[in-house]
Amino acid sequence: MLRGHLQSAFPTLPDVDDIVQESYFRLIQAKKTGTIRYAKAFLFATARNIALDLIRHRRVVSIQAVMEIDGLSVMGEDTGVVEAVSRQQELAFLADAIRALPERCRQIVTLRKLYGVSQKDIAAQLGISENTVEVQVAKGMRRVAATLVRRGVTR
Repeated sequence: MLRGHLQSAFPTLPDVDDIVQESYFRLIQAKKTGTIRYAKAFLFATARNIALDLIRHRRVVSIQAVMEIDGLSVMGEDTGVVEAVSRQQELAFLADAIRALPERCRQIVTLRKLYGVSQKDIAAQLGISENTVEVQVAKGMRRVAATLVRRGVTR
């Protein structure tokens, strides 16, 4: 039952069996240290949290790779050095502005704007309403825009 739930709720996760095993392990550990009134609810909540942690970790690792722009060469044959440095600095400012967002807001903005995940899919993955996703994207984008204006990147 748990495996099926995870596969339908998180179809992109490759190792559902590992999550199931880790969830049962945590259930057993929790039972040893105290009483659990609703083992099934605890098990499903634990599995969901493990899956979300894995998704967040994959996203953060991917974002970190994208955010480390210093190692990328942005100069082409037609691009002047000044323009390339300016573009690289603007991208660094953008990365900083995104990193400065609160964790949940950053996660939602990143999924929506950088990865193009739909609001509906984000809401389903994170267990929140589509309205919350929409509000968080709007707040995040306003904060990013304000940060870029303060840094003189845009007006």
